[in-house]
Amino acid sequence: MNLFLVGIAAVLTCVANYAIEAPILFANKELFAAGNLMKTVAYLGTWIGGVTFTGSLIAFGKLQGADMPVVITVLNSYSGWALCAEGFMLNNSLMTIVGALIGSSGAILSYIMCRAMNRSLPNVIMGGYGTSSYAGGKALTATEAKDIIIVPGYGLCVAKAQYPLAELVKILGKQGKRVRFAIHPVAGRMPGQLNVLLAEAGVPYDIVLEMDEINPDFPKADLVLVIGANDTVNSAAEEDPNSVLAGMPVLRVWLSKKVIMVKRSLGVGYAAVDNP
Repeated sequence: MNLFLVGIAAVLTCVANYAIEAPILFANKELFAAGNLMKTVAYLGTWIGGVTFTGSLIAFGKLQGADMPVVITVLNSYSGWALCAEGFMLNNSLMTIVGALIGSSGAILSYIMCRAMNRSLPNVIMGGYGTSSYAGGKALTATEAKDIIIVPGYGLCVAKAQYPLAELVKILGKQGKRVRFAIHPVAGRMPGQLNVLLAEAGVPYDIVLEMDEINPDFPKADLVLVIGANDTVNSAAEEDPNSVLAGMPVLRVWLSKKVIMVKRSLGVGYAAVDNP
């Protein structure tokens, strides 16, 4: 909300000040250069303020997950530069200095956070990681794979996707694919929930395996399809000793040749931990 107000305030201030001062400056030939400078600053302030304004609305309505802290620092940086432009417009040194400090500190913090995530800033802003992709390419990947493991989670239960998934298994089976299910002991909201749903949809019992049975087979799998699961396939449980999931047995899907994640959103799981 704060960034929303800063952005719209910058836009209104630049537009109003330009509308008042520009006619006076451009009417005097001696002040023509100052008028051009003011026009440039007004355009910059309006543009940066508009980006801050619209960006805060998009972040509030759509973005979530691990990208949110980076987006917030970027918008903070934008608000600082918008404030700096306002300072130029109003000939206020304090606003200019404070805006420059906010803008530069926000930019530096955004860079540091992106480095920590091993991602570039354009990658975060444009959503190039963990977003939706062309379904046709994924279907082609599934048809090319010989050994496929499907890992369902609570998201499967919520979406009631067990029936179309059972149809997919039948189609892949007719094509000669080896398809199996990997069930984590705590997947779903109660033990055995996913087993019941898959059995209800007509999935054969012999291809539904528990974690201890299927974990050694992940390195040999051509494709792992994760549907609505998050914490139960989080590699941080084994690789990050500081994670809240540290020590929890998980399905080692990351060891397979290819993994496709199917989720409703990019949000965290039940443990509120991001999945790398």
